[in-house]
Amino acid sequence: MMLGAELTAHLGYEEGKDAPPDQPNRRNGSSAKRLKGQDGELPIAVLRDRDGSFTPELVKKGQTRIDGIDDKIVGLYAAGLTVRDIRAHLEDVYGLQVSPDLISRVTDAVLDEVRDWQSRALERMYPIIIFDALRVKIRDADSRMVKNKAVYVALGVTRDGVREVLGLWVAESEGAKFWLSVMTELKNRGVQDILIAVVDGLKGFPDAITTAFPEATVQTCIVHLVRHSLNVCAWKDRKAVAADLRLIYSAPTADQAAAELNAFEEKWAGKYASIAPAWRRAWQEVIPFFAFDPAIRKIIYTTNAIESLNRVIRKSIKTRGSFPTEEAATKLIYLAIRNFEKGGRTVQKWFAARNQFAIMFDERFNA
Repeated sequence: MMLGAELTAHLGYEEGKDAPPDQPNRRNGSSAKRLKGQDGELPIAVLRDRDGSFTPELVKKGQTRIDGIDDKIVGLYAAGLTVRDIRAHLEDVYGLQVSPDLISRVTDAVLDEVRDWQSRALERMYPIIIFDALRVKIRDADSRMVKNKAVYVALGVTRDGVREVLGLWVAESEGAKFWLSVMTELKNRGVQDILIAVVDGLKGFPDAITTAFPEATVQTCIVHLVRHSLNVCAWKDRKAVAADLRLIYSAPTADQAAAELNAFEEKWAGKYASIAPAWRRAWQEVIPFFAFDPAIRKIIYTTNAIESLNRVIRKSIKTRGSFPTEEAATKLIYLAIRNFEKGGRTVQKWFAARNQFAIMFDERFNA
């Protein structure tokens, strides 16, 4: 632990090794000490030396409190460590013997923060909201079996180009009823208009969006559509298929895109018959893309914001085989979102896109 490292630095030799010939001072066991923290007293072992010259910096002589332990626990939890890992880390590094109950109490306090965050007031209008899903293994409360559950995240872009995670929802079922409840929640929190909603072909979602926000343009996520297409390709064909798909979504007009899709189907139908029909099934949610200026298209297509958010979340949850409850998953994902939002939140090259939004959507954007 760090106290041991401090004593090693003070004495000039490692524990268990011979002391230098000119060093008369030696280790002299430890004394028990109890420090007061935010959640009660914590036992700690303070190392000693024979001549009493060792003055630790981590826990100073006479110190009776250790502040910030809650932040340390929450930070470790946010990094994906389990309760057992956190206990071991605090004992190894700080010499603190922390009970599992204390760690659970500290991390459970995050749920209050989640509830406040999930119910906070939102902007009246969002030019873009991107809806995306993550698959997380969660133990079902009734069957006690581990199930793959979908956790949905909504990432909005404000009028000023600031990325804001609007909320997260663990889905019991994926259908119009669930999505309508999400849309209703956003409306109850103050959202009156969505200009463009980007989705991943989720069943019942477009209807739920237009029911709650009749004027919203529903756009299929082009990145996801391309990925789904490439998933059925042999590795050696992916580069060529991706290049031909790019001719579709980079076309200047919807008519030209349709012509490129016909050409794609003629070329690849014999080998990959499912790709073109998948694009045709989603076509009504693909074609709005072609009405937008390249400045807006780039933001919709690249979805860098949601991709970087997903990377942060996956990094936190990858060490967990599964979560015991939905609350445990929610806590960790929320903390990952909180870390994500500490970084740069402004969409790159937003100024050009904002001007296009102001022209295309006029009163809705400027109201």
